[in-house]
Amino acid sequence: MNGVEVGNLRPNMEIDVDEIDEYESLPTDRVSTHLMAGALAGIGEHCVMYPVDSVKTRMQCLKPNPKATYKNIFDAFYKIIRYEGIWRPVRGINAVAGGAGPAHAMYFACYEKMKKILNGGQTSGQNALANGAAGGLATVFHDAVMNPAEVVKQRMQVYGSPYCSVWGCIRDIWLHEGTAAFYRSYPTQLIMNIPFHAIHFMVYEYTQDMQNPERSYDPLAHGLSGAIAGGVAAAITTPLDVCKTLLNTQESGALTSRQYVIRGLASSARAVYRLQGLSGYFRGTQARIVFQMPATAIAWSVYEFFKYSINKKQDQLQETTYIDASNFRSSLGTVNVGLVAASDKPSR
Repeated sequence: MNGVEVGNLRPNMEIDVDEIDEYESLPTDRVSTHLMAGALAGIGEHCVMYPVDSVKTRMQCLKPNPKATYKNIFDAFYKIIRYEGIWRPVRGINAVAGGAGPAHAMYFACYEKMKKILNGGQTSGQNALANGAAGGLATVFHDAVMNPAEVVKQRMQVYGSPYCSVWGCIRDIWLHEGTAAFYRSYPTQLIMNIPFHAIHFMVYEYTQDMQNPERSYDPLAHGLSGAIAGGVAAAITTPLDVCKTLLNTQESGALTSRQYVIRGLASSARAVYRLQGLSGYFRGTQARIVFQMPATAIAWSVYEFFKYSINKKQDQLQETTYIDASNFRSSLGTVNVGLVAASDKPSR
């Protein structure tokens, strides 16, 4: 310890144990845990539910190709797989996997930190508005990372997409539309996702207070709360999601001779109403709910599982280190006593 060997110890030598104390003061609320668990949750959620997300994008198209007109989710899956191949529903999955990891890492870490601050450190009986505010703030960071991935994956999901690779899609968008195209829908994404995630976290924390007030690790409670929260938030924010999809895909059937590019929420909302009326704002609602309920259930289940597992292992390591440090102190005390006794003996 500190470069001093026991053999060189002198009588009554004071031992610096600052390094030992550092291990004993490790924090229990670790940002690294939230980052890691959040990244794994995001990748798991988006990859597992990606085929349903592809169907949602198709069903939200305002002027679909006659070959891409679907009655419901099952009809969409059947036609896509039969006429476009079994792998077509997962084209572009690597784009969303690459974006979901860092986006959800920041998302959950920011949410946990802000939730703790806004609730004054309480773990139960939390303020719903504080949780909603924490979720809204976390969304800003999440969408800043995720928006380019959303643009790429939706360009690859639409019927007749010319893109077979993520890098090919990125290169084509960058060359023909510029880097701004990757963030064209960012304001709309925020307008949609801030209320979405605010509602999501408020409902999730409320159902957790009802089912799991002690906030212990309970996979069933986490999954059920996540599903309910995701379904409610998805249903309420579907009109904004339709507008966002149109901004990302720049669907050719929605463009006119006077408008080559749809820019902004207002322009997108007018195009939806012009083509489909009020019902157009709710296109794909069923697919969106079917996507969000299991997706948010998976996200919360995976997040809470890894948070619990990582914390448990780190706590075990901390406990082991504490025991080793205590034993080391005892050994030092024994050695020191022996050295003192030896020094007291008269020399011959």
